Amino acid sequence: MPRFAANLSMMFTEVPFLDRFDAAAAAGFTAVEFLFPYEHPAEAVGERLKRNGLTQALFNLPPGDWNAGEKGFAALPSRFSELKAGLETALPYAKATGVKRLHLMAGIANRGERVAIEAFYKSVAWAAEFFAPHGIDIVLEPINARNVPGYFLNDFGFARDLIQELRLPNLKLQFDIYHCQIIHGDVTMRLREMMPIIGHIQIASIPSRNEPDGEELNYPFLFEELDRLGYAGFVGCEYNPRGKTTDGLAWFKPYAGVKP
Repeated sequence: MPRFAANLSMMFTEVPFLDRFDAAAAAGFTAVEFLFPYEHPAEAVGERLKRNGLTQALFNLPPGDWNAGEKGFAALPSRFSELKAGLETALPYAKATGVKRLHLMAGIANRGERVAIEAFYKSVAWAAEFFAPHGIDIVLEPINARNVPGYFLNDFGFARDLIQELRLPNLKLQFDIYHCQIIHGDVTMRLREMMPIIGHIQIASIPSRNEPDGEELNYPFLFEELDRLGYAGFVGCEYNPRGKTTDGLAWFKPYAGVKP
């Protein structure tokens, strides 16, 4: 049975961020993820996790100026020093939360430019090697161009090839089913092909990015497929609730309380 992680950047936004840990636990989640924790002290985030018996499934490395539209800078050669500093910034949060996977964002860049490809390879290898002694995986997520125009990593095949080429044991694929369906379709076959390199999965309805309870994909089938494939990682609920978060959790009731 899949192990679901509530995404606290998108769910339970009816309450302040630190209170969302309590709300997620009360709703039956045993794990959480979020985009960024950096506006709050690492110790405060860790305390909320511990208080509620929650596992931290994932969060993102610093992305640059998010409010100005930056989406990371791993593919930007001029920002390599900032990338290295970001790894240092994230480390105390990783230690405080016990997280085992971190998402490295590529940024807005042209994948047709060799300098961007070289910068991305360099950044990915550096980040994976930096966190390897701490037992932490780096995950790479292809993101569709409709949501983030110009995002460098917008192809699952490119991500797969990079991961296989670098051969770093703690470098994995973040397989967001929502993004895969929009970019490529054929989600089930891609899950079957890429399962050996998948380190994290995320879900949302397509095309609305709401609760995974309808629209284009048959999520009950996909959840069973994850079990058939032996996926033992987390499934992040990275969706925008249609209304109050708890009002849209009927899909989750069969899975509530499943332990990591």
